[in-house]
Amino acid sequence: MARPVFFNLVQIQMPVGALTSITHRVTGIVLVLGIPYGVYLLDLSLQSPQSFAQLTGLFHQWPFKAAAVVFIWALAHHLLAGTRHLLSDIDIGSLLPVARRSAWIVNVGGVAVALLAVGVLFGGRLPDCVLGLCSA
Repeated sequence: MARPVFFNLVQIQMPVGALTSITHRVTGIVLVLGIPYGVYLLDLSLQSPQSFAQLTGLFHQWPFKAAAVVFIWALAHHLLAGTRHLLSDIDIGSLLPVARRSAWIVNVGGVAVALLAVGVLFGGRLPDCVLGLCSA
């Protein structure tokens, strides 16, 4: 009897379309988990001027900004990948070369939107802790 084959998942090179599809699913999970927090933050901002000030204070903390960037990236990628999937359902971009190109466009577009969010939220300057210069 032959021994089972061990698959090293790190060595398997998936096509860009597969990576885009998997990332589309992951971003969907991130969005589903993040929406309740977004609704809570919206509710907090609308309660009173003091709670609005408390919420704007959160935007001065880099972990909150980093979470916002991840959520913005997830939203952008999910929106672009979902549009790509809808177009392929009606046979637009279904041929392999076009599908590969559109997968790259989705991946690069999501990262570009995330980089724009970093520029806006961090004002062009990353905090020292992100750069590994934290003082204990």
